[in-house]
Amino acid sequence: MKVLITGVCGFVGSSIARHIVENKPHMEVVGLDNFLRSGSWTNKAALNDIGVKVVHGDIRQTSDLNAIGKVDWIIEAAAVPSVLGGVDGSFTPHQVLQHNLVGTMNLADFARSHLAGVVFLSSSRVYSIETLQTIKLKRQKERFTIDTPDTMGDCLSERDITEIFSTAAPISFYGTSKLASENILLEYSEAYDMPVYINRCGVLAGAGQFAMTSQGIVPFWIHSWKAHRPLKYVGFQGEGLQVRDCLHPTDLAKLVLSQIECNGSPRDKVINVSGGQKNSFSLKELSSWCVGRFGDGDVSPSAEERPYDLPWLVLDHSLASLTWGWNPSITKLDIFEEIARFAETNPKWIDLCQ
Repeated sequence: MKVLITGVCGFVGSSIARHIVENKPHMEVVGLDNFLRSGSWTNKAALNDIGVKVVHGDIRQTSDLNAIGKVDWIIEAAAVPSVLGGVDGSFTPHQVLQHNLVGTMNLADFARSHLAGVVFLSSSRVYSIETLQTIKLKRQKERFTIDTPDTMGDCLSERDITEIFSTAAPISFYGTSKLASENILLEYSEAYDMPVYINRCGVLAGAGQFAMTSQGIVPFWIHSWKAHRPLKYVGFQGEGLQVRDCLHPTDLAKLVLSQIECNGSPRDKVINVSGGQKNSFSLKELSSWCVGRFGDGDVSPSAEERPYDLPWLVLDHSLASLTWGWNPSITKLDIFEEIARFAETNPKWIDLCQ
């Protein structure tokens, strides 16, 4: 079996590549990366060393894809991953859509031409911002929690968001590109009997992740704390109570490997893949953990308001558990500690990522 991983030198793509090589050495893994992200080139040599062929190319160019040759599965991990893309000056809306949507369209047609399956890594940010903002929350000492989950029916489980939650705009240019990509792949799947699986991921985090304020928030916070850099609680009265769930890429990789080995058996095509409530955390809770690990730090409230910020977003992964027998096995505390140890041995990592 030949597997193509796009964005292979990114944090998630490289993690999945390593997991496949370590657990299925008979599989041929080839990766494509345009090295747009700062620091992504650092993964190339390590992937080459374990037998992954890394090709410098771009999924927006069909000629780069065609040069790969026939593949059996494509794991789509290439993207402009920031929810602020298109509004913070780093990319224009057109660039976000080119990278995340046009690239997926090219991959869908490439997969069709080779009768290949596609595993698409989507995002929790496909869910409607306006509807998320209607969820009633209450303040606890260190985090927001849901006040009355039963008022939203099946789209909100006891504590988390399910796959039938609204995806109505606004969801950001990034979220729109991901949702449109999902729909394109589902249409190809239906029209050409292509196996397609869409994993809507929560916040991915682990050692070696490229750390920035707009993405990779967990390593950014821990690396910054270790380096004694000032941090800010942005939005929501500057208290740091906003909540997300975190997921280690190894847990995601285990699911992806199950999907590409299932021979396209009929299963739910769209699932949430997340750390869930057990792996949820607020920035204030993360700060408390950092105090215990590194000592006091410098965190101040900020009056700044950023587009698309949300006070609470935790995904329900029970459908993934039911469909694939999958559950995350790496706890948030293990993830935090893994990043902290990496920060201690790589003190200049955060400078490389900026």
